[in-house]
Parts: sequence; C-alpha cells; structure tokens
Amino acid sequence: MTRALTFADLIVRPVHWLAFGFGSGLSPKAPGTAGTVVAIPLYLLLSQLPLAGYLLVVLATFALGVYLCDKTSRDLGVHDHPGIVWDEFVGYWITMIAAPAGWVWVVIGFLWFRLFDVLKPWPIRWLDEHVHGGFGIMIDDVLAGVMALVCVQLCYWWWV
Repeated sequence: MTRALTFADLIVRPVHWLAFGFGSGLSPKAPGTAGTVVAIPLYLLLSQLPLAGYLLVVLATFALGVYLCDKTSRDLGVHDHPGIVWDEFVGYWITMIAAPAGWVWVVIGFLWFRLFDVLKPWPIRWLDEHVHGGFGIMIDDVLAGVMALVCVQLCYWWWV
C-alpha cells in the first residue's frame, strides 16, 4: 500500500513539488484540469518569449518532466499517479505554440488540450497504456498537446 503525499511532503521534496505542479496535483477533483489551470499563468509569461525561446523552454521542460515524473512515480510506487501534472503543463504549452494572443485563445487551447487529454483518442491511449516510466507519463500529453495545437491553429485559420 502506498502512502498518499501531503502538501508538506511536496514542499520538502522539490522533485515532487514540481511533478505535482506546485501542489495543484493535490486537487481532490480533476487534478489534471487543476494542473492545466496552473499552467496558464506560466504560459502567459512564456508567451512573451520569441518563438525560438518558447520552443527551447518547452523542450527543456519536457526533458525535465521525464525525470520529475519518473522519480515521483517510482517514489510513490504508482505509474502515472493522477497528482503528477507536470505533463499537463508541458502538454498545454505545446498546445499554445504560436497561438494567437488573447484570452479567447488561452481558453480555446485549454479546452482542446483537456479534450484530447481526457478522451485519449488513438494513438494517445495506446501510448498511455504501452509506454512506461517518465517518458511514458510525458509522451501521451505531448501528443495530446500536438493534436490540440493543430486544432487551435485550424480554429484560428477558420475564424480569421
């Protein structure tokens, strides 16, 4: 039996603090959604970067996430614990690559990403079920982010 992490546990273990999205993954309901909400203000900061800088940060946070998610899932003894939401951060940031400015696009990106992350259409579900470790935790959200990115861009193309 694994012991649930508490907020105090997260504070003393920076790896878990990050993997749990600064504590947002402790949300008793919909921790993935809570993690994505916390990713929004960080996105607003990142969106000020030039595109190359933004992409570099996304790549670096993906690599960091592989480690964070792997370490935290091993420490908890649970693969892809629902409280691990760093993958939602990165998936949302992928969704928002080159997104148009404005709150409507922040929300549209949020909705598309959550839709793909929750429903897990093929091949997202396959990756979620067959790829393990930190990379496995991250890759399904990366693909959900890519699919949501395409939808955001198509919405913009259609809308404008």
